[in-house]
Amino acid sequence: MSRYLLGRILSLIFVLWVVSVITFALMHAVPGGPFDEGKQRLPDAAKANIMRKYGLDQPVWRQYLNYMRNALQFDFGIPYQVPTETVASLIRKTWMITFQVGIMTVTLAFGGGLLVGTIAAYRRGSWIDTGVTFFAMLGTTLPNFVVALWLILIFANGLKLLPSGGWNEPNDWLIPGVFSKNWILPVLAYALAPFSIVARYTRASMLEVLGSDYVRTARAKGLRDRTILYRHVLKNAAIPMVTALGPIIPDLMTGSIFIEAMFRIPGLGKYFVTSTFNRDYPMIMALVLLIALLWGVTYMVTDALYTVLDPRVRLGGRET
Repeated sequence: MSRYLLGRILSLIFVLWVVSVITFALMHAVPGGPFDEGKQRLPDAAKANIMRKYGLDQPVWRQYLNYMRNALQFDFGIPYQVPTETVASLIRKTWMITFQVGIMTVTLAFGGGLLVGTIAAYRRGSWIDTGVTFFAMLGTTLPNFVVALWLILIFANGLKLLPSGGWNEPNDWLIPGVFSKNWILPVLAYALAPFSIVARYTRASMLEVLGSDYVRTARAKGLRDRTILYRHVLKNAAIPMVTALGPIIPDLMTGSIFIEAMFRIPGLGKYFVTSTFNRDYPMIMALVLLIALLWGVTYMVTDALYTVLDPRVRLGGRET
């Protein structure tokens, strides 16, 4: 296992390097630059000073080497759109809010989806199964900004039960310092799609395992349904679910521009779009590397979970 993980870590480092090269090359291959004049033209001397300040007057290959040398020291530069901050401090400040939303969303989506999918599989063909299937299909087809709009219209504007947006407002704490009413609607809107996906995959995996020979044998031996569920069904149904559902987590942890914009959440999501439009090179590089790192770690953890769920799985061609 340790040899396999070491190999995966080295592979992840190589992938991050390739991603950095491709991203840096593509950014500079697109015509234009971050300080191109709009309606008001800058004096040539002022523009030259700005380009020299950020190192944009140097050849692209030298800019890349300078960036990587600083990045290895955890210095990702200064964002052009917020020059009073550093990229690291801006991501740290905004990603903690996005991460908080993501944790609540993952908990609701995976916990609720596993429960609902399991019930639907055990009640196959019943009205519960039909309702879960219909709700899951609806949840995967509706965009999250449409769900967010409905939630705001119903619970904020209509029933006046919840605030329509904001973050950590003093008057909206349900449990001071622990849980705020501002978090309910964005988490519900953000969690509907992954909740539906988890429920569908759980139901499909559970049905496949419930129809296997060893489950029928366990029932013939007189084992209780609860024993069969915990000892045989869940563990064997978890492997395909881990494969399919693991990649959902990085998406939830990096934010949604629609959810954060509609609910006025000061998170990281908006910078995914604004940094691209503003040609904010340091911010683009940092965000792309962050996403690549999250995906790589997710797949590494997913592969390691296989050996926990099924000891027959081999890593690196060796018995575990």
